[in-house]
Amino acid sequence: MRFLYSYWLILLFIIPMMIFWYRKKKTKKVTLRFSDIGVIKQIRPSRSLKYRHLVFILKVTAVALIILAMARPQSGERNREITSEGINIILAMDVSGSMRAEDFKPKNRLHVAKKVVADFINGRESDQIGMVVFAGRSFTQCPLTIDYGILLSFLERIEIGMVEDGTAIGLALTNCVNRLKDIKAKSKIIILLTDGQNNRGEIDPITAAKVAKTMGIKIYAVGVGKEGGAPIPTYDPFFGKVYARGPDGRVLLTRMDEATLKEIARITEGEYFRATDPDSLEEIYQQIDLLEKTEFKIKQFTEYSELFHYFLITAIVFLVLGIILENTRFRTIP
Repeated sequence: MRFLYSYWLILLFIIPMMIFWYRKKKTKKVTLRFSDIGVIKQIRPSRSLKYRHLVFILKVTAVALIILAMARPQSGERNREITSEGINIILAMDVSGSMRAEDFKPKNRLHVAKKVVADFINGRESDQIGMVVFAGRSFTQCPLTIDYGILLSFLERIEIGMVEDGTAIGLALTNCVNRLKDIKAKSKIIILLTDGQNNRGEIDPITAAKVAKTMGIKIYAVGVGKEGGAPIPTYDPFFGKVYARGPDGRVLLTRMDEATLKEIARITEGEYFRATDPDSLEEIYQQIDLLEKTEFKIKQFTEYSELFHYFLITAIVFLVLGIILENTRFRTIP
């Protein structure tokens, strides 16, 4: 509780003055002459005698309450207003044929990547997140949004074959930069997930990374796949699942350009990560989640409610009660 006009409390010094004046008045001696005080001695004092100070107590309490009411007492309830400065994130997802590689169980690389990315999205708060998918070409699967439900539904629809095959990393990064360049935000990042090397598109990844750097965009590059690569399953209408082979008949293995991914991350002051299994991929996204945290600002304020009327009403009740008792039960004859 606080008093808005606390300077009125100085008037409380009146209370001890009233008490002093009352005691002085009551101790004043009065002399009466009687021829015989024997009869007076036989008179027993009234039971109400011990309550003779009640009227004064009511009055002095009423005065104190009126002064407190004038000081305007208030009770406060503290509230917190939380505002956040979100991060703008574009998820660049590789959906080329090599993402069918089965070195990531239980199904393939894309299946595991979708699950890990979904967990990453669910762990964010107040961030605008968008999604770009790429293979031989690149397009925006979902623009920047804070509606994570919509974003997750678009993520679920991602599948291999939705874009002509190939790996256009440079085009994907350029698409991401176009989505972020006009955004006025403190933090803008691209999380690039791929398992290959750039072999399509008119823009090379290094050039795209330099453009991102000028726009204040940071790139986290995530390379997916076990060391040495993995065979790429394909489906033959006659033989079912087979593995892609080269002109010489050998089984083709996925190949990843780690050097380029590291350079992309270095240019934009991001980081490069290598995921060789589902657990390491999940840990990588958890690390990125910790590196890029949303800033929350907390404003505290207090809402006050008025209490003076409680003091004032009580003072009036005490004052009226005192006046009634003074003129009835405790009435004195001059």
